[in-house]
Amino acid sequence: MDERNHGQRPARMWYRPMVARRPDEPYRTVTPLELLFDLCFVVAVRQTGDHLHHNLAETDIGQGIGVYPAVFFAIWWAWMNFTTFASAYDPGDDVYRLTTLVQIAGALVLAAGVPRAFDRGDFSVITYGYVIMRLAMVAHWLRAARSDPERRATTLRYALGVSVLQVAWVARLALPDRWLLPGFAGIAIAELLLPFWARRPGPITWHPRHIVERFGLFTIIVLGEAVLAASLAVQAAFDEGSHLGSLLSIAAASLVIVFALWWLYFDRPTHELLTSPRVALLWGYGQYFIFASAAAVGAGLAVAVDYETRTAHLGRLAVGYATAIPVAVYLLAVWVLHIRPYHRGWITVPYAGTIVLVLLAPFTPAPVHLVALLVVALVAMTVVAPGGRMEVRRGAAQR
Repeated sequence: MDERNHGQRPARMWYRPMVARRPDEPYRTVTPLELLFDLCFVVAVRQTGDHLHHNLAETDIGQGIGVYPAVFFAIWWAWMNFTTFASAYDPGDDVYRLTTLVQIAGALVLAAGVPRAFDRGDFSVITYGYVIMRLAMVAHWLRAARSDPERRATTLRYALGVSVLQVAWVARLALPDRWLLPGFAGIAIAELLLPFWARRPGPITWHPRHIVERFGLFTIIVLGEAVLAASLAVQAAFDEGSHLGSLLSIAAASLVIVFALWWLYFDRPTHELLTSPRVALLWGYGQYFIFASAAAVGAGLAVAVDYETRTAHLGRLAVGYATAIPVAVYLLAVWVLHIRPYHRGWITVPYAGTIVLVLLAPFTPAPVHLVALLVVALVAMTVVAPGGRMEVRRGAAQR
């Protein structure tokens, strides 16, 4: 019996041709190697969220806000490129595993460079880690070019484009300080445009359910930053007996926020929205805002804990916005990417209203608690009201 007919991979080998996987392959799930890859990225996400937290708590807001999007771009883009490639190929052989190990090593180097980026504005170590990951991707693309004649022009374009861009990232380190930011912006835009140029000869294959599962799992990883903030609140509550009640209430509110954000992300079937390679690519680009804002929610909640224990140097309004802004960005991104494509008119009103109220919450005495109530109310409306989750799913099934 042919195992491929049942969506299973044949026995692992040292080397096998890297042929394109079927986009309709049944039972396509995330592999243990992909899970390990994600686990190693947790370190980079944790470092980034932790240093954003400390920058905000120490009133070094400009530095934190300026560095965070750039650092997270490196994390997200390297992760996304591996994810889309693995959905297209992933032969599962030993050479592929070892090449992916090089990418994992690059992710750890990148994570080691996060403190220097936040503390000194020095992106050199992050750049080296990023280049290690991306050059390993070049090896993947060259293997695909050798084994997949039908898509050779596309895979060679990817290999060439990624190589040139890595030279540009290293060259950027030699620029004068005043050119570092424009240099970053220019190369980052080129990175985002590369897939559109590379795919002009023809798209690579991709598996919608696999892509959606991969992005969903990474969303859970970045939401883990907020779970950690809730844990820190409980720990601080028992260490700081005088603030026991307020810290436990923040921990409870943090857990509610995390659960509500998770619920809203996974409330609708997303794979049915990825109707073409271009749509899937743009959808993946939009996930940057979900990932970055979800991780920043954890930093904001940690700042709220610091404020209660009198270790933060921010005012009450700024502390409230440290949580409210990333939650609002997250809700907006989920609406644009997961809700709006279904065109169920009225449901956009609760989203818009909740975003506005979340941004006003810092003006109240308990912003974190109010944000928790608001997102819970939004979850309730999406579930029980007419045109909510069940009705949308029936409509999607009919399509």
